[in-house]
Amino acid sequence: MAVMADGAAVPEEARSRAEVPPGVREALRDGVRARARQDAGDGADRSDRADRADPASARPGGLSRWQRLRRDRSLLLMTAPAMLVLLVFAYLPMFGTISAFEYYDPIYGFFHSNFVGMKNFTDLMGDPAFWHAFENTLVLSLVQIVLYFPVPIGLALLLNTVISTKLRSFIQAVVYLPHFFSWVLVITIFNQMLGGAGLLNQFLRQHHMATWNIMSSGSAFKYLVTFQAVWKEAGWGIIVFLAALAAIDPALYESAAVDGANRWRRIWHITLPGMRGMIVLMLVLRLGNALNVGFEQMLIQRQAVGAQHAEVLDTFAYFYGIGNGNFGYGAAAGLFKGVISLILIFAANKMAHKLGEDGLYRK
Repeated sequence: MAVMADGAAVPEEARSRAEVPPGVREALRDGVRARARQDAGDGADRSDRADRADPASARPGGLSRWQRLRRDRSLLLMTAPAMLVLLVFAYLPMFGTISAFEYYDPIYGFFHSNFVGMKNFTDLMGDPAFWHAFENTLVLSLVQIVLYFPVPIGLALLLNTVISTKLRSFIQAVVYLPHFFSWVLVITIFNQMLGGAGLLNQFLRQHHMATWNIMSSGSAFKYLVTFQAVWKEAGWGIIVFLAALAAIDPALYESAAVDGANRWRRIWHITLPGMRGMIVLMLVLRLGNALNVGFEQMLIQRQAVGAQHAEVLDTFAYFYGIGNGNFGYGAAAGLFKGVISLILIFAANKMAHKLGEDGLYRK
């Protein structure tokens, strides 16, 4: 410890630094920097040599493909049953589309039935009943997209504002329950409420008012089936939107509240942007499934309202194909619906990419 003239103590480290001339100090600093650069270069060279010696280490994560398969074998085993079901019930039946180009006879099978080429499709294009079923399908699908698709989003937003966990769980259980009902039970319930002898018409008769059998009204049929779909499936559809809401950082709401944003402002500027990716994804999937408007639902109510209102592509393929024994004709109608659905889903996904969203996959 050194002592200055006024008696103050000076540490040895500070005294040694002060005694080093400035030029020497700069030279030492430059030497240290050069040494650090040399060590970094040597480390990079060693890493390159190691990568060349062990190609597996150059792969992402440093693991080979076989090593990654061994690491993820538990997850692969868990997904194997689902992949098997998908293969058996989704991909293998695609082989049956060959019957769309044949005059298919179940006795002779696919390989020995008469091949007719595009005749089934040309007959289909010239059939007014087919185009009427296609028009009904498009109208019903459009009504359901406009009136049904926003309902799960609204329900998810309302449930997200419920503070009580027990009350939220109870509401979720209530709105989930109709999803597990069959369409036969759902339509029976609606018939007991809105049919000719239902509660609504009994109330109207008691008050000497004109009755209205909604279940057999052709003009109200597209709204009736949409309301049935909302009652049955809207609660189940909120699951994915609740998951999207759970991923939003609560600190964003707290910051917005501190800045003076009211509830509507927080929903508009935080909640909806946070859900936008999921909303776009579900809309893309809904458009791809637009031509599926419920075969069982239409089949059960077809006799009550008439084929002119309830005939869709699925029921057309059933009655004109299986019902008349013309399996190739019905298969052609089903293949036409599949191709149109594929075009719709790719077009919707392309639009999602143009809007800056991922859609079904990242571009």
